[in-house]
Amino acid sequence: MKKFLKSIRWLLLIATLIVIVDQLTKFFIRKYMVYGETWAPWDWLMPYARLLYIHNTGAAFGMFKDANPIFMGLAVIVSGVIIYYYPHIPENEKVIRFALSLQLAGAVGNLIDRIFFGRVTDFISVGNFAIFNVADSSITVGVIILLIAVWLQDRNEKKKAAASKLEEPANETGSEN
Repeated sequence: MKKFLKSIRWLLLIATLIVIVDQLTKFFIRKYMVYGETWAPWDWLMPYARLLYIHNTGAAFGMFKDANPIFMGLAVIVSGVIIYYYPHIPENEKVIRFALSLQLAGAVGNLIDRIFFGRVTDFISVGNFAIFNVADSSITVGVIILLIAVWLQDRNEKKKAAASKLEEPANETGSEN
């Protein structure tokens, strides 16, 4: 168990820090704003970026409303898979490890809301885009980083394979003894 905890220490540290930021921001929104209230520090900023306090019982972008139990189960499963899979990723794959830490933080941050409040607190509103929170951002950025890292890894492997195929004929000495 000690070895396992050591192997996931960075995952837990990064995820914990993000969950703390997520929960603190949600706490302040719930404490200092009224449900449905909109706020921006300057009026000219209002059309572009603002805080807007709403609840969400579904998934990102307000899809699948009132599916809290499903998303709670999904968050537990995803978190378990990330915690299990993380130690199997080579330590030099820091970008992939970081991406999984972000995804775990987002899943746990929203899971905490679902367990204790029955819904997720969303408050970041940018333009006409869906309203989201720190946990949602963490999941999204984590997925984007993971996709880019895997794509780059695949691309590099294909380049290496192509380069080794080009070198094979050059490695042959041509003598048959």
